[in-house]
Amino acid sequence: MENSHDIKTLNSLIETTLDSADGYAEAAKDAKSQSLISLFRERSTERKQVASTLQQRVLLLGAEPEKDGTVLASAHRVFVNLRASLTSNDNKAVVDEVERGEDHIKAKFEDAMKDKEVSPDTKAVITDVYTSVRNGHDQMRDIKHTFHE
Repeated sequence: MENSHDIKTLNSLIETTLDSADGYAEAAKDAKSQSLISLFRERSTERKQVASTLQQRVLLLGAEPEKDGTVLASAHRVFVNLRASLTSNDNKAVVDEVERGEDHIKAKFEDAMKDKEVSPDTKAVITDVYTSVRNGHDQMRDIKHTFHE
């Protein structure tokens, strides 16, 4: 299949993005601040929209898109939940873990945008949705810094 590298790259990004959406949904359950709960829910919805855009591109390329996140991310969320429950400042622990996940997704998208084997049309789709990923990352980084000042 001539588009196989694009499909593989997109499906990997879809998994990571769905992991991020699930992570935000879990963070909303763990957060103690209403403003963080609302923010995490919004970001979860945004990530689902990003995944949907990437899934549409995979379909356009004639393949079956990923529909689920990774098993490893599910295990990580269990650890995050345990860690948050053992920490005295739950919001800080939750924000730290969300920001760590944001570093991961941002790096994955940046790697895909630098990949010389990805077609220009697929790269354009990835670059377009990257704005949302970068904004989410930067926002979580800024929130994390407020907890660590």
